[in-house]
Amino acid sequence: APSVRLSLAARSLFDEPLAIAVQGLGPRQQVTLRTSLRDESGELFQACARYQAGDDGELDLGRCPALPGGSFSGLEPMGLLWALQPQKPFRRLVKRDVQSPFLLQLEVFEGHGDPPGRLLAQAQHERAFLRDGVRRVPVREGRIRATLFLPPGNGPFPGIIDLYGAGGGLPEYRACLLANYGFAVLALAFYSYEDLPKEMKELHLEYFEEAVNYMLQHTQVKGPGIGLLGISKGGELCISMASFLKGITATALINSSVANVGAVLRYKDITIPPLGVDTKRIKVGKLGIADIVDVLNNPLEGPDRQSFIPLEKATCRFLFIVGQDDRNWKSEFFAVEGSKRLQAHGKEKPEIVCYPGAGHYIEPPFFPMCAASMHLLVGRPVVWGGEPKAHCKAQIDAWQQIQAFFCQHLTGKPSGTSNRL
Repeated sequence: APSVRLSLAARSLFDEPLAIAVQGLGPRQQVTLRTSLRDESGELFQACARYQAGDDGELDLGRCPALPGGSFSGLEPMGLLWALQPQKPFRRLVKRDVQSPFLLQLEVFEGHGDPPGRLLAQAQHERAFLRDGVRRVPVREGRIRATLFLPPGNGPFPGIIDLYGAGGGLPEYRACLLANYGFAVLALAFYSYEDLPKEMKELHLEYFEEAVNYMLQHTQVKGPGIGLLGISKGGELCISMASFLKGITATALINSSVANVGAVLRYKDITIPPLGVDTKRIKVGKLGIADIVDVLNNPLEGPDRQSFIPLEKATCRFLFIVGQDDRNWKSEFFAVEGSKRLQAHGKEKPEIVCYPGAGHYIEPPFFPMCAASMHLLVGRPVVWGGEPKAHCKAQIDAWQQIQAFFCQHLTGKPSGTSNRL
């Protein structure tokens, strides 16, 4: 009877590749493989691909290309994971409780029919977020609302603060996956969480300074400085932190702006206004999905120059990760202008890594690309950009680039030497 064989039989970490094979099929038998996964709110994500077994009845996704007609085609060993799509539109796959794994269901059906033919074999597999021994520590000190992830062992470990974007809350999944590699990572909420402000109208850098000082003083965090990692609005906040706060050694940014966006930013007696917007520049497509890439004003022109964050004040190293098909805002333009500003002030040129075909939400590896979802500040679904296959490859490479960057600048080890436990 046919059976599914997985390289890591029962459980793997979410950012690890998974080898999938089916054995016991007939010679050159045609089958359809389908993966299913439910998120914590019960939303179903699925992908399917059509294959033909070899002469020996073996089907190894690492060697057999998927045939046209499914969620993807070509040689894509991890296609059944990165091609997962929500059955309801505008849902993005996120992990809310990192202490429980996602359960992946894999099914093998006879033939290439639609609907699929007879079920031949199935398997379940857990995709986990926390490596054994990684400690999850809720942090409620002063005003800080955060979760600290500490690797196994005695430490101290290089420290990183991790910030997400305008969606608010406290996403922990990227921070805990990064902690699996030997970093002490603080996932930091900054609004719409517990007793923090419900809306993002005004942000005070003193709050973020409290979090930096917490990390610098922590016995398990190796000094003398820490790293910052942020995506979207979180990346822009990381630039502000690096520009005004002490103790930052390395800042990695994923599709970030170099201008303050969406809320007034205050620090002591300094106020940075938000970049101006013109909502007339929103383009709405047939399905009611908005393209907002042109909505922001140019931070190099007129009064909008006041919103440009003075990143030349920073003393840290910068890494800009850029999706060249980002439809949220012009990430590549921002990275290039940030680089020009730094160099004009005699600072070291930042690393800029650009990914053609990658959209806005560059997540850890094997998260499926989200093409469009609700934008809290816009109040309707927006398109995020990206082409699924290219986006997936970008996520794998960016994850390596981020770890190598922090390894080099927080531990002094050359890039490429992983801290993996």
